[in-house]
Parts: sequence; structure tokens; C-alpha cells
Amino acid sequence: MKRVKTGIEGMDEILQGGIPERNVVLLSGGPGTGKSIFSQQFIYNGLTMDEPGVYVTLEEHPLQVLKNMEAFGWDVSEFEKEGKFAIVDAFTGGIGSYAEKEEYVVKDPEDIRELIDVLRKAVNDVKAKRVVIDSVTTLYLTKPVAARNVVFQLKKVLAGLGCTSIFVSQVSVDDRGFGGPGVEHGVDGIIRLDLDEINGELKRSLIVWKMRGTAHSMKRHFFEITDKGIVVNKE
Repeated sequence: MKRVKTGIEGMDEILQGGIPERNVVLLSGGPGTGKSIFSQQFIYNGLTMDEPGVYVTLEEHPLQVLKNMEAFGWDVSEFEKEGKFAIVDAFTGGIGSYAEKEEYVVKDPEDIRELIDVLRKAVNDVKAKRVVIDSVTTLYLTKPVAARNVVFQLKKVLAGLGCTSIFVSQVSVDDRGFGGPGVEHGVDGIIRLDLDEINGELKRSLIVWKMRGTAHSMKRHFFEITDKGIVVNKE
């Protein structure tokens, strides 16, 4: 079994060495749990391991994504110049001066065919091994019944292209689900991030609900967000 290392301190030990290659992992959690940081760290660490990546942004301006990454020391500009990294802009809809300079723009994110076409081109151009979609929930927010179908279509394309992918999934604070009816059955793995008040203090934790193709820790693990990214307590 070939595995893809997340490079996140403590995480690969929990996954017995990493995410099985070509798996699609749903990274689910409420606001403030660290989902975007986790996924950006996954992409950047891949670049440093010579594994090109594509980041699809649906909820933030691409420039903001890059600034957020730089705040942790994850400067992807050189990788972008070398053709090893690309951002797919599914946020601006092609409006604004920045979008005019971009190569990968999805004008109608609700059009899953357009998204897949642009995503496929980006993946092929950079020869991507890792893909992040942040967040996949945006694609079926107004039509939750389509959730499983949307996830399955994306999974079929990305696994077929040889990518190991993270789909960020938004849930509300009190929702103990995974962000859409049936999505848990359409993915290979689920990592749930939580932010809970414990003894008057907010603490972040994660648990691997499932991961096809590998044994994994069945325990809840606390983690911290440091100035260098996420650090997971593997004990």
C-alpha cells in the first residue's frame, strides 16, 4: 500500500504512515477548528516532497489563501512559477482584475461540469498528486440532496487522475454529522475536527472516523495550531 504523508506532525503516526494513495478524505468540522490550515499544510508539505498540488478555493479570494499560507511560512510562489502548484479560483467567478490574470477560473461553481473541466486541466498541467477542495460543501449548499452525487463525481475524476485529495466539509457548531446527506459513504476517509469547551477553555481535537485501506488510531487526539501549522498529540 503506497501512502501519502500529510507531513503534519503527529498525523501520519495516527494514520499508520499516511493516507493511502488516491483516497479522497473528507475533512469535516465547524468554524475555527482548523480545516483550511490542515488542508493548506497538506498541500504545502506535498510540494516540499516533490508532489505537485492543486488548491480549489470556493470560499476565499485566492490572494487571501496565499496570504494565509505565507503567515505560516508556506510560500508557494516558487512552486507556482515552476509549474508544480496551481490555485483554481471558484470564488471570484471571473470578476475583478485579479481573475483576469488567472489561468484556472470557474465562472459558475454550481456548474459541476465546468468545475471538473477546469480542475482536470489544472491537475494535468501541474501533474498534481495532491488536491484540496475548500470547501466542497459550497457546491451543494443550496441543494443538499445532490451532496453525495457531487462528491462521487469529483472522487471518480480525481482518483482516476491519480490524486490523493482532501475535501473540506463545513458543519455547524452543534452538528455532529459530516456536512451533507450521504457524503460519508461517498469518500474513502473521514477526519473530523472539533473545538470544544473543556473546563472553561476551548480545545481543538480530531478523530479519524474511517480510512479505507489502512488501520488507524480509534482515539480522539488533541492538537494545537502553532506558528508553523498544526501539531497533533499522537498519544
